[in-house]
Amino acid sequence: MCRNHETSWQSRFSTADTLQQIPESRAVKSEEDCSSSDESSEDSDEEWLHFEQRLDPKEDWDEKFETLVSPVRKKARCQLILQQPSWRTETSVDTTPPTLRFLPAREPGVQLCPGERHTPLELFKLFITEDAVKTLCRNTNKQAAKTKARGAKYKWTDVGVDEFYKHIGLTFYMAMIKLDHISDYWRKNSIFSILFPPQVMSRDRYRSISWNIHMSDPDEDRLNDAKKGTPEHDKLFRIKPLMHTVQDACKSFFHPRRNLAVDERMVPCRVHTSMTQYMKAKPTKWGFKLFVLADSSNGYTVDFSVYTGKNEFATGQGLSYDAVMSLIDRRYLGSGYHVYMDNFYTSPKLFKDLLASRFGACGTYREARKECPSSTINALTKNSPRGSIRWIRDGPLLFVKWMDTREVSVCSTIHSAFTGDVVQRRVKSEQGVWTTESFPCPSPVMQYNKHMGGVDLSDQLIQYYTTQHKSLKWYRKLFLHFLDIAATNAYILHKELLKQDSMTHKAFMEELAAQLCVVTQKSPVKKSGGVHMPVPGADMVTDKSLKASIGRRTCTHCRMRRGKTIKTPWKCEKCDVFLCLQPDRNCFKDWHHEQD
Repeated sequence: MCRNHETSWQSRFSTADTLQQIPESRAVKSEEDCSSSDESSEDSDEEWLHFEQRLDPKEDWDEKFETLVSPVRKKARCQLILQQPSWRTETSVDTTPPTLRFLPAREPGVQLCPGERHTPLELFKLFITEDAVKTLCRNTNKQAAKTKARGAKYKWTDVGVDEFYKHIGLTFYMAMIKLDHISDYWRKNSIFSILFPPQVMSRDRYRSISWNIHMSDPDEDRLNDAKKGTPEHDKLFRIKPLMHTVQDACKSFFHPRRNLAVDERMVPCRVHTSMTQYMKAKPTKWGFKLFVLADSSNGYTVDFSVYTGKNEFATGQGLSYDAVMSLIDRRYLGSGYHVYMDNFYTSPKLFKDLLASRFGACGTYREARKECPSSTINALTKNSPRGSIRWIRDGPLLFVKWMDTREVSVCSTIHSAFTGDVVQRRVKSEQGVWTTESFPCPSPVMQYNKHMGGVDLSDQLIQYYTTQHKSLKWYRKLFLHFLDIAATNAYILHKELLKQDSMTHKAFMEELAAQLCVVTQKSPVKKSGGVHMPVPGADMVTDKSLKASIGRRTCTHCRMRRGKTIKTPWKCEKCDVFLCLQPDRNCFKDWHHEQD
């Protein structure tokens, strides 16, 4: 996820070889500019605080606090300031926090037999199961029947499981070979024609399935929609059947290692709903906000939740608190995990509650957040030299400040303040010569930069071959994102199972698309079979008055070669191209002669 003052969102992906060259501002999490596109006004104030200012009203101090307090309270506050502790330096010895015993609920790693080989399709079907596809087919067929009853003009036959998997395969194929429009994959008689998609299904069939994809029962949708404006209304009702399947699979087939990361993810969508957000500083400015828990070692998506725009929180502690606690499930994970997060989530209340549940935490923090130290005694200043360290320990909480090109603030319950770590920085001397120098770096900052990139790595893998494309239905955008999560997690499982003989991400996606379409990559792509034969362009009718006009279309050869618009009832059965067939104008023969 990009941050407003970071050099690059890819900069978190450092290896052991480059760990000493941490980007100067990677540990800094600044406030983002974003706003809500909520259709109703009831959540507008909360949305603006959460996403444009990235503030949490339950945790952050009010900027107007000083102007609202009474003189008596101001005096008490001044006395409190005099009692504030002094910031310590790197020369002061910090007590080492007790080490949390790592007790995962299962052995970390892939929860499949290590000796078995699994094809990309088999791994993908762990997340998008056949039972889930049966539900998709049933609800899609119901939705198509309702659409046809409202007067839709396209043809429809009920879709089955095998055909739906082929539809998904074509969607991944389009993610590998990107064109501007869906219809471009079915272009005919052009140097830009692609021969494979027409062999799997026709253009109209693919589009009609796409238009009608439905994850929930359309009849139950109507009952849920009738509850709009009441607490019983479920904003995620249309996506929950498949979302729950993917969430359960993410937890079932891989158990994360010790270091986890919590961060945000944007799913692009410009449809205005009460859940879509506008985020000015993001590369993806319009879309759905997801809170994601990922394994820092490989980017595996362990769990996720979709932000619905509600301003009522389950615990009363605020959005940032609830977002983390909803993803940290001790019954599934076990205990002893280290959770890394940015300054939107970090708060003393959250870190203490996580520690009470035997979860360590580390993250950048904001000075204005409740219970964070605001002491100015021996604090860093703008003129402090690079590499200066200040820290305060408040029981289990360690607050560290470090001067890089600017001040970096980190809170941790699992690290000591300073253990002798150094980082390399390029420094320009007064003579204009660039040299590399070593600077001391606090342990929490080092570990934060090493492990915080789990969600960013997951986003990076998803974006390489994302299935996202334009759609007028908001829930279809999330359907495509669920496919992205399933394919990316399947690839990570493949890498974990076959570390010595794993294929590249691109090769995995190509093989997955081929297997979903029930072909092999080495299968020769041939033009559609059949004989060039003229056939009527429309079905025969009994009404004699319509025989001369029904089904007539513009002759392709006359339009392209003669520049004339002449209608004809005849077309080529194989090419599906309308062509004149007259004694004095045989465009059918001329067209195929040119094609040969």
